[in-house]
Amino acid sequence: MADVEPGKRPSREEAFTRKVSAQERRKLRVVRNSKRIWPGLGMLGLVGWAIGTPTLLGVFVGLWLDKRYPGAHPWTLTLMFAGLCLGCISAWHWITQEQKEIHREEDDK
Repeated sequence: MADVEPGKRPSREEAFTRKVSAQERRKLRVVRNSKRIWPGLGMLGLVGWAIGTPTLLGVFVGLWLDKRYPGAHPWTLTLMFAGLCLGCISAWHWITQEQKEIHREEDDK
């Protein structure tokens, strides 16, 4: 497609071609980006499980320890915080590995 000289209006065919070409580029961009949406949602679910599971496990173990061995300091809060930290570290590590894999795949293309 030839560029139009400055100050000169493009013909109807050139204008139509440009419009169709722009729409096609937008469609292709949407198709490429939509393939990333579902894995992204799956990643959010995995991150939620990765953080929530150790946190709740810490709460349950803490409650059990508080009933068995009552003391001055509550085990529940301590183990809940430890589970939360462990879950966040685990999720961060997993996301970092996934990002490296995505960049590796893009570089291979």
